[in-house]
Parts: sequence; structure tokens; C-alpha cells
Amino acid sequence: MALIIDLKPEEKILIGSAVLTNDKQRTRLHISGDTPILREKDVMQEDDAVTPCKKVYFLIQCMYLARNPREYHPKYFELLRMIQSAVPSTALYFARINSNIVEGHYYKALREARDLISHEEEILAASGVDISNPQ
Repeated sequence: MALIIDLKPEEKILIGSAVLTNDKQRTRLHISGDTPILREKDVMQEDDAVTPCKKVYFLIQCMYLARNPREYHPKYFELLRMIQSAVPSTALYFARINSNIVEGHYYKALREARDLISHEEEILAASGVDISNPQ
């Protein structure tokens, strides 16, 4: 079964290592095969990974797009240990993320990482920490 993606005018999509930019009209793509696909809205640039959990998302994104995802595992697991030590309430999120990573389901791990980022934002908001301007 093909993946069907509707692209807005001028929306970008990453397929494998290629970035495709839609023209000025809506487009529907039917994609078959097993290659990493990310919509522009799901891509995090390294400069935007300004919190620990956003760095986790970025590392999982790198795993998803890499030919050898395991090269990112040491950095990921080091960051995981640091975050869980500081914020034990992240354990359930990491359990779901890790399960997907171990099974090689990196896109599913990315979706779980979005929930982790939301949890982080709730914690930071409750503590009064402003991350809107990290510089």
C-alpha cells in the first residue's frame, strides 16, 4: 500500500536524502517503498534543538535519515540518562521511544519524541523557565 501525502503549495518534503519542493498548487503524492520521508513541518534543524528533549528529537531524526542509525545511539543514550536522572517523569516517554528505536521504527520514535517535547514544555512552563529566547 502506498503512502499518500497531500502537499500544500511550495511545501517541502524530505524523501531519503532529497528535498522536494512543491510548485504553486496542491499536489498529491503516492509513495511506495521503504525510504525515510519527513514533511517540512516535522524536520528539526540542529539550531532549533535548544532544549534537552528537542536534542533527543533531533538525534532520532538523524537516526531515521541515516544509512547507519546506530552511529547516533551512544549520544542518544547518554542524553537519555542525563534527562531521566534530572527528570524521572520522562521514563515512560523514553520507554516508548526506546522500544521503537530497538525495533528500528525510527519514525514512530519521532512521534513519541513529540510527546516528550510537550512534557518538557509543560515542566518548563510550570517552573517559569522561558525558553523562547535561548541566546
